[in-house]
Amino acid sequence: MQTSLKSLFVALSLIALPLGLTQVAQGQTFSSASDQAKADLQAALSELSEVRADIATEKIPLIREVSSLEDQVRQKSEELKRLRRLRDNSDLGLNRLREQVEAMQAQNEYAAGLLDEFVRSFETRIDFSEVQLYSAAAEEARLALDDPDMSQADRFNKQIDVIGVALDRLEQLTGGYTFEGKALAPSGEIEDGTFAAFGPAVFFASAQSGLAGITFNKLNAAEAAIAVPGETYSAGIRDFVETGDGTIPADATLGKALRIAEGTDTVLEHLAKGGSVGMVIISLGIICLLLAAFKWFEVTSFKTPSPENVQTIIGQIESGDMKKAHTTASGMPGQGGDLLRKGVEHADEKRGTLEEILYEKILAVRPKLERLLPFIALTAAAAPLLGLLGTVTGMIKTFNLITIFGTGDAKSLSSGISEALVTTELGLIVAIPALIIHGLLARMAKQKLGDMEQTAVGFINGVIGARNKD
Repeated sequence: MQTSLKSLFVALSLIALPLGLTQVAQGQTFSSASDQAKADLQAALSELSEVRADIATEKIPLIREVSSLEDQVRQKSEELKRLRRLRDNSDLGLNRLREQVEAMQAQNEYAAGLLDEFVRSFETRIDFSEVQLYSAAAEEARLALDDPDMSQADRFNKQIDVIGVALDRLEQLTGGYTFEGKALAPSGEIEDGTFAAFGPAVFFASAQSGLAGITFNKLNAAEAAIAVPGETYSAGIRDFVETGDGTIPADATLGKALRIAEGTDTVLEHLAKGGSVGMVIISLGIICLLLAAFKWFEVTSFKTPSPENVQTIIGQIESGDMKKAHTTASGMPGQGGDLLRKGVEHADEKRGTLEEILYEKILAVRPKLERLLPFIALTAAAAPLLGLLGTVTGMIKTFNLITIFGTGDAKSLSSGISEALVTTELGLIVAIPALIIHGLLARMAKQKLGDMEQTAVGFINGVIGARNKD
């Protein structure tokens, strides 16, 4: 037992010995670590002191540099503000310049529009005989208007040339002037001669014949036409053209009376303005008129028996003289006589059968009385539509002429406008009488049918009454 206690003691001693050694080693490690930490701390403090000293040394130059940079920033900011003010002022000036440019462009376009209109209408403002003098300048200006490659300045120069020509013409016109050219004689021939422009009138004296008169614009004529005011003025006009001294006629209407007299169309010329559509309307109207005349003759020549004739035949039937009644009915003209003859032939039939026979005869007559009336009604309905078609085609023609010649020359547009109006006029002229004629003829045809029905009813009643008496 003691041995065991000793062994235990020895074992415990052996176990405690390493523990003590370990504690001694740990104490030495903590001490050295503390010393090392203190040394490191001292070194770090020393380094911090050095860094602080360096910072203090370098801080002043950096502060100076920052101050310098801040001054530069302020200067740059001021410069930026100044540049922005300059930019704003420049933008304002640029906007004003743009507004001025736009205003000048608007004025330029307005002036160009006036010049374009003047060029397009120049030849319509002068006498037609003077066109041959100024057509070259006006044609160049018109071509310049349609040339997309020509500059605005060159176009203005061409247009200004026309204005110069117009001013020269006005200057010459103040005292009157003469020029050579061609004119259309009343006979239709083109003659050379001399024109004399004096005031609003232009006179002409032919070099090929004794023709002398006043010029005017004839529709669709290539040259100025000549109107002869009278043989008493011809010699005075020739003297005035050749010498500048002579007796000339004065027109208080400034040529309007002459244009009205020359512009008065004959019936055929007026109808010709309607064009192809107008010819169709006229042809339709003529056919309708011929058919109406034929129908009028047909309806008026349709004879119906009078009540006295019906009573005569009924009296003969009552007396039993059927042969004489048949002879009397056969002697009556027209479909009415055929109706009575048919009735006499079937006078012995029952009432229903006799009614059917006579009604069948009336139905056979109806198509003859009513034929051709639908065509007349169709004419009354179609003629205004054809007139409307002519109006549309005339307006299309007018717009095509506007595309080619513009709106400055109203004479060039007159053909399309005339076609539009004349076709409408012709359509109404044909439609209104056709409508009236159709109403009258239809009424007359119904009246004839009514007379036939009245004859048939009277005949049936008379025959049936005669039977009842028997």
